[in-house]
Amino acid sequence: MLEGHHYQNAYVTRDIGRWIETFKLRADIDRLITYEGATEVVTRSGPGVQSCKLAFIWIGDLQYELIEPISGAVDIYRDALPAGDGLVFHHICMRVPAWEPFRDRVDTQPYPIVLEGGNEALRFLYLDARQFLGHFLEYTWMTEERWLQLGAPSK
Repeated sequence: MLEGHHYQNAYVTRDIGRWIETFKLRADIDRLITYEGATEVVTRSGPGVQSCKLAFIWIGDLQYELIEPISGAVDIYRDALPAGDGLVFHHICMRVPAWEPFRDRVDTQPYPIVLEGGNEALRFLYLDARQFLGHFLEYTWMTEERWLQLGAPSK
């Protein structure tokens, strides 16, 4: 299942600070937004809360998301971490224009949902497409206001 607007490549690490500084040295960053907090999610194990440190690094129209899992329902990220403090590719993310029709299509496709969450301003889910592409697929829907809060380029 591939659809929507691909805007993000995401990576996991044990040391987000190191990689933010590395991006600052090696990339022409347009916008950098950091966040640390807890998010209610549903995983294959059921409902939970995950705590992560996040960095959203915009270079042109592409966002590089860095994820440092902290605690809670973070197995999807923790299981992919490298042995050291490196950076490992984890997933791509696509934004869909309408959540409910998209969500209905998810129920008819072959890839299992491994993480889902959100609220009235932003919804997201991850599909396990590793057998197809070698990585997870994240899909998001969000209001235009939230899109701009995440640093997205304005139209």
